Amino acid sequence: MKQLNFNHLQYFYAVAKEGSVTRAAETMHVTPQTVSGQLATFEEYIGAPLFERHGKRLEPNSLGQMALRYAEDIFNLGNELSRTLASHDVGKLANFNVGIVDAIPKVMVFEMLNDCFDLDSQFILECHEGDLPSLLPDLSINKLDLIISDQPLPTTVSIKATNHYLGQSGVTFFAAKDRCDQYQEDFPLSLHRAPFLMPSRDSAQHQNLTSWFLDTKIAPKIVAEFDDSALLKFFGQTGRGVFCVSSAIERDVLAQFDVAIIGKTDLVSDRYYAIAPERKIKHPAVDSVMTAAEKLLGE
Repeated sequence: MKQLNFNHLQYFYAVAKEGSVTRAAETMHVTPQTVSGQLATFEEYIGAPLFERHGKRLEPNSLGQMALRYAEDIFNLGNELSRTLASHDVGKLANFNVGIVDAIPKVMVFEMLNDCFDLDSQFILECHEGDLPSLLPDLSINKLDLIISDQPLPTTVSIKATNHYLGQSGVTFFAAKDRCDQYQEDFPLSLHRAPFLMPSRDSAQHQNLTSWFLDTKIAPKIVAEFDDSALLKFFGQTGRGVFCVSSAIERDVLAQFDVAIIGKTDLVSDRYYAIAPERKIKHPAVDSVMTAAEKLLGE
C-alpha cells in the first residue's frame, strides 16, 4: 500500500465531523466538488467505502469509524506538535491554557493556579471560563492543557482525556451578619422557607443541594440562581438570601464578604477534578495545579 496522503485524510475527517460534503466544504473554504473528489480518491486508496447515508447525513461505516479514530489521534498529535514548536525560544514553554468551570469559586481557582508563577519555565497563563460542555471541545483539539471542574469527564463523551480526582469538601452556609441569628438556631431546619441563593443548575453543587433538601424535607425559597459564584456572594452579603460554598474556602469568604457562618454539613459534598488530555508531552504547570488543589482540599 502506498504512503498515506494526509491531505486526503483531512477531507475525510471534515466530512465525518460535519456529516455532509457541503458543510465540510464550507469549513474548509473549498468547493463541494473538491471535497467529493478528495474523498473519492481516499476511498479508492483504502479500497472500500467509508460512509453510509442516513437520510441527509453521511455517517462513517464500521471501517470509517476506525479511520476516524486514527484521524483524531493524528490531528490531535499534530496540534500538540504545533503548540510545542511554537514555543521554540530556549527556556520558554507554550502558554498554559486552563479551562475553568464557572461554578467553581474564584478564590479556589486562585489558590490552585497561583503557584504556577513560581515555576522556573516562562509562559503566559491563559484562563478560559465556561460550563464543562463548552470547554470540552477545546480540550479535544489541544487548545486547553487542563480543565478544573466540579464534575468528572462524562463517560458519554468520546474525548481522550484523564480525570484526576483532586479531593472533596463539605459545604458551609452563610448569611448577612445582621440576619444570621435567625438561621443559626435550629440549623439546618432553619433553612426551611428561608430565601436561598442557588448555584447554576448545571453545577454539581446545585444537584447535591437539591438531593439534600429532598432527603431532609427542607424546602428553602429559591430566590435566585447564579452561574457566577462571586456574584452570588455579593447578593448574599446584602441580605438577599442564604448561600453556601465549599468549606475549604470558608475563611476567604469571611474575610472578603460581610457575612457570618450559620452552619455546616458534610452530607453535601463538593468534589473537584482536573481533566487533562492524553498527550506525549504534558505541560509542567499541570502538576503544580494538582499539587496546590490537593493541598487546599486536604486542609
